[in-house]
Amino acid sequence: MAVTIEDLYRSYGVLADAKDDLSQHKDAYQVILDGVKGGPKEKRLAAQFIPKFFSSFPELADSAINAQLDLCEDEDVSIRRQAIKELPRFATGENILRVADILTQLLQTDDTAEFNQVTGSLIAIFKMDAKGTLGGLFSQILQGEDIVRERAIKFLSTKLKTLTEEVMTKEVEDHVFAETKKVLEDVTGEEFVLLMRVVSNLRVLQTVNGRQQLVELVVEQAFLDQALNTADPDLVDRLLQCTRQALPLFSKNVHSTRFITYFCEHVLPNLSALTSPVPELDIQLEVLKLLAEMSPYCGDMDKLEPNLSMLFTKLVEFMPLPPDEAENGESSAMEEPKLQFSYVECLLFGFHQLGKKLPDFLIEKVDAESLKDFKIRLQYFARGLQVYIRQLRVALQGKTGDALKTDENKMKVVALKITNNINVLIKDLFHNPPSFKSSVTLSWKPVQKSEAAAPKRPSGEELGPGGSTKKQISPLPRRDARQIYNPPSGKYSATIGNFTNEQRGGFRGRGRGFRGNRSRGRPY
Repeated sequence: MAVTIEDLYRSYGVLADAKDDLSQHKDAYQVILDGVKGGPKEKRLAAQFIPKFFSSFPELADSAINAQLDLCEDEDVSIRRQAIKELPRFATGENILRVADILTQLLQTDDTAEFNQVTGSLIAIFKMDAKGTLGGLFSQILQGEDIVRERAIKFLSTKLKTLTEEVMTKEVEDHVFAETKKVLEDVTGEEFVLLMRVVSNLRVLQTVNGRQQLVELVVEQAFLDQALNTADPDLVDRLLQCTRQALPLFSKNVHSTRFITYFCEHVLPNLSALTSPVPELDIQLEVLKLLAEMSPYCGDMDKLEPNLSMLFTKLVEFMPLPPDEAENGESSAMEEPKLQFSYVECLLFGFHQLGKKLPDFLIEKVDAESLKDFKIRLQYFARGLQVYIRQLRVALQGKTGDALKTDENKMKVVALKITNNINVLIKDLFHNPPSFKSSVTLSWKPVQKSEAAAPKRPSGEELGPGGSTKKQISPLPRRDARQIYNPPSGKYSATIGNFTNEQRGGFRGRGRGFRGNRSRGRPY
């Protein structure tokens, strides 16, 4: 015979009046459990009454949890939400792991209100027993269905950082780190990014030692002990993703040396052969930007000279020689070389940073003929640079506010940053001996406050290599001077300023795990 509303209220009254003698009224509690088999009204009451007296009947614990689970899976979303809301009341003692496991599975719902209720209940039991809750979450991440795994990882990446230190104790954070490392043994690209966000936010890893541990974690994922197959877009994407995750961790005490060495040995020599994981991505520029950003944090390097030599070689490739002149001193009809400012800024910055560690490189390690060739290229590039800087300044002169917010003017502002940076760095290299003392902010990076607040003074913007701070007077052309290259607009990359540490396009491959094959065929 089906349980009625009256039966439920009668049983509730019996248990409520029993006070200390509830265990003697097992039959009354069983009536409440049977309420889950009734209609919608009976189910809503059962969802509230079952948890209220749950702790008084340990021998019926399994039956009670299973009854509540039935309600969590009911066709009526309002009944499901009521049952889910009450689930934390079952999370006592050994039941915490089971409740956490159940709630994690319930994250797969597509109903927004229900999903929010599940999230709220998970946070509630987190505050009761963080390690137990993590046990349920990580169990489903490692063994659950794809959709459950995905949402459990997203839950960790968004919610853990909102919990207080009272909840996220050192012991709990250590547990998160240990369990995350297990998951990272086989993840997709998107999962890798989210899990790195989880561990990067842990307070216990905010120390130098903690940051170093995170870098080691990324190094393992990046496969820096293997040669790079440049024709495989998945492997190229893996390297880019890992490098982006490592970048925020580098500092004067946490070094980027292994990444820079890998880039110099395996990436730069094959730069033109790299296969982009995303069609619209300028893969060469992306790689060079990453290298430039890492270079200030390079520590002691065993292979400093060969790595500098590779940077030097690649820099020369992107700095063209002046076009040949005709016998009458006029430039030949040959097309002017392109000046690839975005590429050169990255390479010149990286060379300048590593050059600080071996300041005599250009004098002692580069033969006289190669050095002469390099200076000719530098001088030609610098001349074109000066013309371009003047053109940009004229184009931007008097523009403020909304006028500078148009796409065209934004591009010109960034182009001016790029050309100014190159100008400053080239000036350093024209010193005798070459100097590596100037400091610039990469064009896509925000200007540091100290730099922005510094008083303005004449800089390389108005000076050519070897120039002074005196007012510039346009010199008459020398008889042996080559014509100054007048670069047309648009020779800088259209992707300037768009670099980001966030994931671009994901790990696009199919059939391979980020580290090995996952049993459910997660694509890498």
